Amino acid sequence: MKKGDILGDEFMGYVEDVGSKVERVKLGDRVVVSCIIHCGECRFYKNQEYSLCDKTNDSKAMEHLYGRNICGVFGYSHLTGGYPGGQAEYVRVPYADNLCLKIGDEFSDEKVPFMSDILCTAWHGTELGRVGKGDTVAIWGAGPVGLLTAKLCKIRGAGRGIVIDAVDYRLDFAKQKIPGVEIIDYSKEKDVPAKLLDMTKDGPDVGIEAAGIHYSKSWTHTALAKLNLETDTADILNEMIKAIRKGGHMAVIGDYIGYTNVFNVGGLMEKAIVFQGGQNYGRKYWSTLLDLIKRGEIDPSFIITCRLPLEKGPEAYKMFGEKKDGCIKVVLTPPATRAGA
Repeated sequence: MKKGDILGDEFMGYVEDVGSKVERVKLGDRVVVSCIIHCGECRFYKNQEYSLCDKTNDSKAMEHLYGRNICGVFGYSHLTGGYPGGQAEYVRVPYADNLCLKIGDEFSDEKVPFMSDILCTAWHGTELGRVGKGDTVAIWGAGPVGLLTAKLCKIRGAGRGIVIDAVDYRLDFAKQKIPGVEIIDYSKEKDVPAKLLDMTKDGPDVGIEAAGIHYSKSWTHTALAKLNLETDTADILNEMIKAIRKGGHMAVIGDYIGYTNVFNVGGLMEKAIVFQGGQNYGRKYWSTLLDLIKRGEIDPSFIITCRLPLEKGPEAYKMFGEKKDGCIKVVLTPPATRAGA
């Protein structure tokens, strides 16, 4: 990040102006904007693999790290193009006909904004993990994405959902909001894979990682990170490899950026675990998810625990980062910028 960057990859609002080449989106439309910026032309667009777009991110750092770039992302980092984000009164949206989802009056503001990112990310995790009827799914992380993932697994017919975290209020929230969910508090369990094997006999069919690089659980990875010998910790990934049943599926939707050490690649290979990750495919899932909301099968607003005006953004980040006041998800609202809004 750089000084002056505008954050926020998840936003909705009213269209105040359109460019000369925009055809589908009209002035005054109420829209949710995909956080994934895609061009509408490349091979990945045609395959609906929108986050793999070839043309919307010119980051040399990412090209050096990965060999090829993925898409640009609003308000995320310069690794993904440095696009200004949505935590502002106005946002310029390139490729607007591709990125804007028109929202009808039947949907309240709080039911649909997460179509921009985290609801799609959660569904992406269930797709990558191939969650099916009767599956036992373990989800690492009880933040907003993990909770939405647990809810969507139930909708897809999973037999059991087990959420793993160490924040008491988040685990309590999961039990309150997701009927039948089971929890593991890893601060009280020395060996999470052993606990999962005890609970499931053969191990979960699917493991979904929704926590990311920020949680070093071992002294090894804590030390490696402090010595700048790795950018990402493999602690959770190694737990997953050990816990998931042979021939199971492992989906990674938490953020990982660079390199890690002490990674159990042998376990991944020998147990024939199918490993897949990636940023969500955005609009590929819009129709499915909007139908689920419309039918009342899911109301994503259940994760909202705090509503603040936009100018309170720094306080919101602090509250979320320090896990205070029962914070799960914060919604920021800018001053009205449209007549009648």
